[in-house]
Amino acid sequence: MKKIAATALLLGAGCIFGSAASAHVVLEYQVAPAGASYKASFKVGHGCGASPTRQVVVDIPAGMRGARPMPKAGWTLDVQRDKLAQPYTSHGRSVTEDVVRITWTARTPDDMLASAHYDEFVLVAQAPEQAGTVYWPVRQVCVEGRNDWVEVPQAGQKLSDLKSPAAALEILPTGGAAAHNH
Repeated sequence: MKKIAATALLLGAGCIFGSAASAHVVLEYQVAPAGASYKASFKVGHGCGASPTRQVVVDIPAGMRGARPMPKAGWTLDVQRDKLAQPYTSHGRSVTEDVVRITWTARTPDDMLASAHYDEFVLVAQAPEQAGTVYWPVRQVCVEGRNDWVEVPQAGQKLSDLKSPAAALEILPTGGAAAHNH
């Protein structure tokens, strides 16, 4: 667990210093233990040029389960669910559909995220049981224009090589039986 915490601290520090220059939507914490509950805080640091952000759309990666968004004052929530190709069991019941997309939309122009300001859009979900990287496509819709942070690196390519990278989350092995944390 100390190794996971140290890795999270180092990656988090890199995110703090690296994200300001790249100016794309990133996760506050970019590592999580396999099978654990994960709080995804999407950091939005600008609009589309000078245009304010009026909507943020997050696609839930395959393997992330039970996503639940945090409401934001002044913003409506839309939670899209879909049938699962492979149902799973949670708390003794079969789950046949799950959340695939969460959308926050500003209620009024005064509620929109001005380009000169910063905000976070938050959800919780259970991380996959398998270690690896999952990518969260995020669409940032502005009054004028949009930023689609949806690119995923191909073999041999780094996330930093992409113009509009999806937010990345590294799922770390647990070293034993995966814990189901709430």
